[in-house]
Amino acid sequence: MDGDTLYTIGELARRTGLPVKTIRFYSDSGVVPPTDRTHAGYRLYDLDALARLDLVRTLRELGIDLASIQRVLDREITLTEVATAHVEALDAQIGTLRLRRAVLRAVAKRGSGPEEMELMHKLAKLSDDERRRIINDFIDETFGGLDANPEFVAMMRSAMPELPDDPEPEQVDAWVELAELVQEPGFRARVRRMAEHQASERDTGFQDGLHHDLTQTVVAKVEQARAADVSPEAAEAAPLVDELVAAYAVPFGRVDDADFRRHLLSRLEIGNDPAAERYWHLLAIINGWPVPPALTPVFEWFITALRAHSER
Repeated sequence: MDGDTLYTIGELARRTGLPVKTIRFYSDSGVVPPTDRTHAGYRLYDLDALARLDLVRTLRELGIDLASIQRVLDREITLTEVATAHVEALDAQIGTLRLRRAVLRAVAKRGSGPEEMELMHKLAKLSDDERRRIINDFIDETFGGLDANPEFVAMMRSAMPELPDDPEPEQVDAWVELAELVQEPGFRARVRRMAEHQASERDTGFQDGLHHDLTQTVVAKVEQARAADVSPEAAEAAPLVDELVAAYAVPFGRVDDADFRRHLLSRLEIGNDPAAERYWHLLAIINGWPVPPALTPVFEWFITALRAHSER
């Protein structure tokens, strides 16, 4: 091809495969201006215009707006800058689409109505900071102003919902349920009562800590009894109750007597809330952690056994 050759708009359309109407629009917009005109006023284009038109078509197919293309062609901004900006925009769009897909899958699975779907979508598209704010508001209201177990409060504040960019429907479901749970007045009142009980225990000299080893002891012993079909009210449960009460007495600095058993029974009843356990299970689902085993049935057995064998 001769570098001095000029092409009509029709010839340019045949070479590029673009409609004449599109090329005329680019030309009128100043993106691909004509190189010259015939005596009759028809537009003519050279090889530079052909190359410019190929670049415009490629950039438009990539979703870049015409104004940005004009600035690239006029060398006001570089193609690298435009590409970087559009990559960021596409990432945001992809994240939004993934979230919408997860919400719709969750809606299809739950058979949700319009109102629930609207709520799910609203909650699901919150930012990480907004999700943390909901949980922190819950913790502030339930533990605020109380000298509760600092290690437990720190554990709650460190466990925040982190919904992934491409969540599974179960994760969206779990986040919606968690957001609803922490705003439920009855649940907040029960957790506040737990916090108040923790604060009162600290006043009596109870050793702070999470006492995971104590929980593991209860689980191991009670699961053995349940596996052997030992009823919590049966006489065979009494030695196990004595053993577990003695284990609890250590961090309290107490002895096993009727007063301590009443205190321990109250503590276990307040703390053994299925909704509180569900809180941690939902966090695990949202964050992709292993879901811990359910402990509520274990402690329900222990509570029943303690109540039955505390007549001293």
